[in-house]
Amino acid sequence: MNLKIKFEKGLGFLALVLTIINFSCQPDDLGKGNGLEATNLDAGFTITNVAEANNTYLLEANQSYITSSWDFGNGAGFTAAGTEEEVFFPDAGTYTVQHKITGIGGISAIATQNINVLTSDPVAGNLVKGGKFADANDFAEWTVLNISATGASWVFSEGHATIVASGWNQQGIYQAIDVVAGKAYEIDMLVSGNGNEDTWFEVFASAEEPIQWSDYGSNKVMGLNTWDGCGTGAFSGLLSSVGCVKNASTDAISNTVTFSTSGTIYLVIKCGGSKTPGITITNVEMRGTN
Repeated sequence: MNLKIKFEKGLGFLALVLTIINFSCQPDDLGKGNGLEATNLDAGFTITNVAEANNTYLLEANQSYITSSWDFGNGAGFTAAGTEEEVFFPDAGTYTVQHKITGIGGISAIATQNINVLTSDPVAGNLVKGGKFADANDFAEWTVLNISATGASWVFSEGHATIVASGWNQQGIYQAIDVVAGKAYEIDMLVSGNGNEDTWFEVFASAEEPIQWSDYGSNKVMGLNTWDGCGTGAFSGLLSSVGCVKNASTDAISNTVTFSTSGTIYLVIKCGGSKTPGITITNVEMRGTN
């Protein structure tokens, strides 16, 4: 059989070639892939103690891929990117480290290892006890500061504490912490809430001991205040980022404090308002910075 094909100005031949190429790139059967997906992905990694660096570890991926990200097990999720990361754990505990990689075709894999940190760092370790509100033992580290007879109350739950207030009432929680004179400390916590009106949420750090049924206002460090424009609507994040209350020592937004004498100070967290359906906190920290 003779087959005669007439091509006009070469365009027909080009179309035929492109059609042949297009069909040749397709899989014979559905579900067999397109030949561009990675297989046998290796998300594994090694952990090495960094010499002369307390509680510091070097994480090295076995191989590199299109994307590589790390979850250090500190609650921040997958944040760091790269095939090699150095991570510092200031607090004692067990941290579940995950390495996630993505190869060609968007296929991903995750490898997991635990790092056991035996002792907290003497400088940067968290001085707050029970700051994660994990269980009854954590709850017991805090003392409720009663200020108003009714209308405001802190509620401890697994993983967090929540303050609810109404009728311009307020209540606080506090604990004693030992500090060193002249040393700088940073205070922070995760806070979240929604729809608060006429509300104040304040953090204090002072050598003045709280007294039951008395208001507290010594050495305000940070906080939320609906009149200053924060704490309204939905919010979630570190208080140092979402807060708008000025540090009494610097008259500026700052979560750093120092003390003129060594000894016991009191970390006080106080909240109240007319319509405060709930402000929740967790991961309360006070760490030395030098």
